[in-house]
Amino acid sequence: MRRGHPTKEQLQQSFERVLAMVLSGDGVPSSSGLDPETLDALRGIARAYPAVTDELLGAARRAIAGQLDGSNSARWRAERNRRLTEL
Repeated sequence: MRRGHPTKEQLQQSFERVLAMVLSGDGVPSSSGLDPETLDALRGIARAYPAVTDELLGAARRAIAGQLDGSNSARWRAERNRRLTEL
């Protein structure tokens, strides 16, 4: 069992492992350490298999980049704060 948050290197390795899985026709595992945006992009590839497009691959690569640089979580927090303000 891993303690704490995965490193960027561990997240990148997990992404590459799951990407290889979906590109071979497997589904997305539930415990990969990847954020919802990245998992959604990988699920899109899994649904499209075997007709995976460059657009889907690009979306997955952008999603993991967003997870690694923190922009995915920043967007999520901004949206959450906007919704709370509306309430």
